Amino acid sequence: MPERLKRQLLIIAGTACVATGVIGIFVPILPTTPFLLLAAFCYMRSSPRFHRWLMNNRLFGAYIRSYTEGRGIPLRLKLFTIALLWATIGISIWLAANLAVTIILPIIAAAVTIHIALIRAKPKG
Repeated sequence: MPERLKRQLLIIAGTACVATGVIGIFVPILPTTPFLLLAAFCYMRSSPRFHRWLMNNRLFGAYIRSYTEGRGIPLRLKLFTIALLWATIGISIWLAANLAVTIILPIIAAAVTIHIALIRAKPKG
């Protein structure tokens, strides 16, 4: 595959991942973090300018840097995230009133909760 085409495809994939990650902020079953990390990977391999933009973005730049550098997440933010996750999952189950949704969403929420719980808590200071 020609290098230029590869770069263009990675930029398109990265942009699609950023868009999906942003949508995931508002849609409870759509994860945000994996898409933003994938976007960072795509941009890192294709465009220093887009990678810089994402890593310095005022909304999620610091979040992505903390995650990729293994600095952890503040405990308060972890607890808030888990509480918000379960609240939105509960609302989604209630609104959907569907057996498959009632079974699948708690499984997804439990997996995400475990993932968040396993992320190192950022020390105060």
